[in-house]
Amino acid sequence: MDVYQEAVQYLESQHVPVEAETDVLEEDVFQEESCYLSPLHPESLDLPDTPTTCSPEEMLERRLVVLKGILESEEVYLRELEALLMPMKALRASAGTSQPVLSSREVQTVFYQVPELRDMHQSFYSGLKARLSARCQSEPGPGDERDVSHSGSELMVGDLFLKMVNQFGIYGGFIGNYEEAVEVVRKCTHSDPRFRTLAQSMMSNNNGSDKTRTKYTFEALLYRPLDRVTKTTLVLRDVLKTTPEEHGDFTSLQEALRLSRSFLSGVNESSQSKREVTLSHGMRRQLMRDGFVVDVSEGERSLRHLFLYTDLLLCTRFKHASRGKQDQYRFCWYLPLAGLKLRWAADQERSADAHLRLHSIRTKMYLLRQQLQQHKAKGSRITALAARSRKKLEQMELMLLTHSPVYRLELHSPSGKSHTLLLSSLYELEEWREAIHKLTTDNIETVPPDLLTLTSACVKLRMTQQPPLRSSNMAEDEESLCGTLSVAIHSACGLQQPACVYVCVEVDGYDFYNKQAQTHSSVHSLNPHWDQELALQVDGAQELRVLCVSQADGQDDTVLGKASVQLESKTLTQRWRRQTLHLGQVEVALSLKYCPHPLELPSSEAQQHPVFCVPIETVAQQEGVLVPHVVRCCVEEVETRGMDEVGIYRVSGTTSDISVLKTAFNSNLREAVTRLRGAEVNAVSGVLKLFFRELPEPLIPTELFQSLARTLDIQDINTRLVSMLSLLHSCPDPNRHTFLYLLHHLQRVSEKQAVNKMSVMNLATVFGPSLLRPPVVGLGHDGPTVDISQEVVVQVQVLFWYLQCNNLPEAQTSLQHDTDAEDETTHM
Repeated sequence: MDVYQEAVQYLESQHVPVEAETDVLEEDVFQEESCYLSPLHPESLDLPDTPTTCSPEEMLERRLVVLKGILESEEVYLRELEALLMPMKALRASAGTSQPVLSSREVQTVFYQVPELRDMHQSFYSGLKARLSARCQSEPGPGDERDVSHSGSELMVGDLFLKMVNQFGIYGGFIGNYEEAVEVVRKCTHSDPRFRTLAQSMMSNNNGSDKTRTKYTFEALLYRPLDRVTKTTLVLRDVLKTTPEEHGDFTSLQEALRLSRSFLSGVNESSQSKREVTLSHGMRRQLMRDGFVVDVSEGERSLRHLFLYTDLLLCTRFKHASRGKQDQYRFCWYLPLAGLKLRWAADQERSADAHLRLHSIRTKMYLLRQQLQQHKAKGSRITALAARSRKKLEQMELMLLTHSPVYRLELHSPSGKSHTLLLSSLYELEEWREAIHKLTTDNIETVPPDLLTLTSACVKLRMTQQPPLRSSNMAEDEESLCGTLSVAIHSACGLQQPACVYVCVEVDGYDFYNKQAQTHSSVHSLNPHWDQELALQVDGAQELRVLCVSQADGQDDTVLGKASVQLESKTLTQRWRRQTLHLGQVEVALSLKYCPHPLELPSSEAQQHPVFCVPIETVAQQEGVLVPHVVRCCVEEVETRGMDEVGIYRVSGTTSDISVLKTAFNSNLREAVTRLRGAEVNAVSGVLKLFFRELPEPLIPTELFQSLARTLDIQDINTRLVSMLSLLHSCPDPNRHTFLYLLHHLQRVSEKQAVNKMSVMNLATVFGPSLLRPPVVGLGHDGPTVDISQEVVVQVQVLFWYLQCNNLPEAQTSLQHDTDAEDETTHM
């Protein structure tokens, strides 16, 4: 029989199949083990970490959790070493035949020191397991008064760690032999199909079960000890951090950590080979993207430097070096990209305390920048005072960078590990999401990193040198904007399917003011439109970012496209400039204008002006439109899902629902529209009626009441309608266009009167008294008075005849954004 077949049979007898099977789980080659690593490392004061304190009892509880995590990790590592050693006997047997898979020398090279490593870690694992088991058995019961902290202090494991570290010379031999072992594996993988089949399909049972197996490559398993010896140092540090100084283990753990660090420093110079591990399809681990993000752990925010490699995400803590020294990175956690799931969302509303803290930071930043500008205006040299002010400004920016982000990017690994990142920019979040998603869609294999080496290499590999602080570059660009940038979002087209869509705009520059604004969500449409004006206070802005986002009930928002526009003060004026941006397949029409002016001290919160009980001309002017958004949004919602509702506008909605919607429209248009989508349609129609009813001046000016009443006496219907339309042209623009917009809507409602039972007369009866009122005697009116019965007849009849008109002019919902030049199209 062929020697290779004998080897295969032996491997199969040991439950290690060498051929790919359908029931194999394509998991991470190695599960990440950051579960027992502390997520916060507050040794550095350069970044605004929030230190946490805990009692000795809490430290011992954390210590127990860390030790249990180490035990689980050791169990996984031992299974991997067993998987690596499993084919050794068969390969040795074949070495003495005429057709060896590997020669005796090659077998010795490939498995050099691996059995010794297995025995060393088996001894450590058995000792740790026994002591943890004894600790669990001695835990006090529900009725036992025994001191928990005392039992925790009795758990001694320092001698176990010290014994293991004293045997690290075995790892030294393995590391010295590693390059040659990998070379043998690579050479035989390429030259011998029998070994290639074996090397690419090694298996390990998880938890001793045949049903769940992890698939490895030979080279990945050889890499595992390199990764393990690095992690041992990190593990020792975490155990020491959770061990009180008065604990009997503290001295032993300190010595073990010192020896471990000393060992690693001795082998670190030759670690280049560790970074050259071949991934699937011959790929090498490369840095694809990096940048600063906020990592959330146990409710605490910390600024971190995130590195995206070909097969994993590495989160580190950046420590800025003092003069003459090199910057450093400390390991926080990593996640393999294989099977990684992502979801994002805008964080919940900030608390009042959070708003107050951010306002305080922004105010201090504004005042410090004013001081620096005054110093620069004097033309004097940089003084110690100016240097201190700049340093304080950088510190304030770091605090703001940590506490202001609201966009959450959640990362979920198949092994159950999860991490949450926060970013200030939706545009930047989408760039991260796209980059990670592109890599996770590939059939990638995760080779565990040498964490110490990989983290150390970040200094040389990084593409982002410092956190994105505007104060770090105080050189003022003449082209940057300082003043008010207005962005009018008109419409979008090119959607692949109907959706509720909103547009988000962002600017760069100093973060004294809110640098983001969003339109309300459109109705479900293929061609959404908003005609909504957004105003941003900017200081040092040079770039505008635009994103088109789709919303769906019960699902995450989806970014349909994004684009950026360079802002130049010489091309932007106080007149509107219209542009069409191509955001992938989606096109967004918008207009820009810019008004330069000195900026004032930031306000605590940009409050939206109320819209109810306010003259309609004032509302229209505030919103930069002709038809207020509250009218348009309510009409669109009714036309979407209320046209077949029996008694629409006649049946009242719940008073409490209407009150909630009114409050929302008075404070936050975006929130109001979101609430509108889920409200009862009769509540939506009730909000529209309430808006017109609470106008201080009726939609049709009171001075037209008598003239309109006289038109009802005209016998010829055509002449009557011509006269009524003529009077309508004398109304102010917001009144006229809002009235026409409402008339067209009510005509469409009446067209379905067979279903909704709302005829033209019914609609005129409902809306007439709210839209048209007689003048009040004594308030500038000296004409004849009208009794109440005649007043109602006139109100209803006037609206009735307007609704009978078949040639009503079209309503213009927004102001014409005049431009200095023709419409521009920007392709992104």
